[in-house]
Amino acid sequence: MTGPLAEEVERQTSRPVPPSVTLLVDALRDRFGDSLSAVVMYGSCLHHGDLSEGLVDFYVLVDSYANAYESRLQRIGNAWLPPNVFYLEVGPAESRLRAKYAVMSVAHFEEACSGWFHPYIWARFAQPSRLVYARDTEVERRVRDCFAHAVVRFLAESVPVCAGEELDAVGLWQAGLQKAYASEIRPEKNRPTKLVDVAGPEFERLTRLAAPRLSPMLEAVGPDRYRSLATPRARRKTLRRWRIRRWQGRVLSVLRLMKAAFTFEGGADYLAWKVERHTGVAIEVTPELRRRPIRHGLVILWHLLRQGVVR
Repeated sequence: MTGPLAEEVERQTSRPVPPSVTLLVDALRDRFGDSLSAVVMYGSCLHHGDLSEGLVDFYVLVDSYANAYESRLQRIGNAWLPPNVFYLEVGPAESRLRAKYAVMSVAHFEEACSGWFHPYIWARFAQPSRLVYARDTEVERRVRDCFAHAVVRFLAESVPVCAGEELDAVGLWQAGLQKAYASEIRPEKNRPTKLVDVAGPEFERLTRLAAPRLSPMLEAVGPDRYRSLATPRARRKTLRRWRIRRWQGRVLSVLRLMKAAFTFEGGADYLAWKVERHTGVAIEVTPELRRRPIRHGLVILWHLLRQGVVR
């Protein structure tokens, strides 16, 4: 994709990130070696900039799963139900950085940003993100092209939801984000509102530059004002797709959680940190807990429930 939209995507995804991100990226480069193609940063830490107060979110893009993993189980899991998710810690205890990273091949990522039915990837990467590492200029071009296609796909699936309405870019994105978040099992009830509050100017520029690609579905009627020209029939079809995605998302979420029991490295450490951060209760991560995280995790959860720590 070329033109003003691609240029805006490049500008947004090239913005600086906290210098300590380099420590995490270096750890990922050590982990994946020559198979690593790109690293994308996204999520809440990107917005508030304080890496010590949360979990940094990355997507790690590799050239192939065969090169990325020694484990055949991990290769199969990533190919059949992407992504695989892992946990990472770097640095001393007093200044430790924590990250959660999902792994996909570049080819899989390209397909997901425009061709997938479910919005798991294209809705996520239509939103602000940063390309913090790319192996070479060709990989950089391919990944940024994915972001631009994700923006167009997200808006194409959001505009018919607002058929007949006149609204600004923020309203359009909020309508689409509400549908996208409802298609996943997520705890954040007001996340779409927070996103448009933080990234409203970015959404406005992306919408203005993507609007010509959405003709005749979307009409600009003034500065940052748009009218959805989708027909009632198109709206019904789009809402039907979103309903299917909602049920599909629940099935996929359960399957990914089941897969994570076999592929999530460091999951016990992540769980212990998360519980302590939110409740103040420290959990000892024993070798037995690392070996059997599901069984012993349920026992810990039961004790926390009985103590009233978790509700």
